[in-house]
Amino acid sequence: MTGHLRVSSPWSQLGIFLGLFGGAFVISSVLMAAFILANGVPIQNADNIDWTKPELISTMKWIQGLSSILIFLLPAFLYARITFTSNPFYFLGLKQAEKSPMYGLAILCIMLAFPFVIWLGEINQHIPLPNWMTAMEKDTAKQMEALLKVKNTMDIVINVIIIAVLPAICEELCFRGALQRILIHCSKSPWAGIIITAILFSALHLQFQGFLPRMILGIVLGALYWYSGSLWTSILAHFVNNGVQVVAVSFAPKYISENPSMPVFAALISGVVLFIILWIYARLSTITYSKVYETSGLNMTNQFLA
Repeated sequence: MTGHLRVSSPWSQLGIFLGLFGGAFVISSVLMAAFILANGVPIQNADNIDWTKPELISTMKWIQGLSSILIFLLPAFLYARITFTSNPFYFLGLKQAEKSPMYGLAILCIMLAFPFVIWLGEINQHIPLPNWMTAMEKDTAKQMEALLKVKNTMDIVINVIIIAVLPAICEELCFRGALQRILIHCSKSPWAGIIITAILFSALHLQFQGFLPRMILGIVLGALYWYSGSLWTSILAHFVNNGVQVVAVSFAPKYISENPSMPVFAALISGVVLFIILWIYARLSTITYSKVYETSGLNMTNQFLA
């Protein structure tokens, strides 16, 4: 796969991406509002929404899935089409990893990170938030609790698709495939781009009681992508992270509304193991900033051109 850039400046690319993302967000919001109203959901009185109605849950699941595609996948795809002359998905990182073990390490990394991430969630719960954020968190919690309740196996399958499969693909293409690529080029620093992207990734979910664990997840996903050269590693890890949680709360519904307690010792071990796996990832990788960005073409040895 070869190709070249139509827009070489990373700052121009950032402007294009932000314009597309903002436009997609506005259009998606309008379409989703129309869809909600057409299905009789009383958005003007959200506090009185009856989340036990099956037809309402079905509508919200459709909205959840369509939102992932319209807000995250669409702007990333259009950005790649405008910026690059060849296959847009290849440009966004859908290619083979540098080394085959990187796929398995990505799964292992995210699984062993769970204790550390859960512990960070407990810490996050003790950070005081403004009233408007607290109110937003309560509304979101009610919606997620309704979406995650299941009656049969098909409900679990549907939840895995809309909460694990679609977000893993769409959000990774948007945040790591497009935005992180641009921000690394703008900052001329892989870790600066990874961390800034992770902060934005967490903030744009608008669930601030989970900001810290989601930010760390974003950093891990960004590192997996950078060192492997393949977005499939971060997509796989993202899917496992979301999918395990969806299946877990299906069989243990009490954890929909409350976080499991995590011993500090287990969290610290998890954090150390996470660091070691990322270190191994870095040792396996031959990716460098100069190899990636200081060229004008995209080929099999230069998989991050932005």
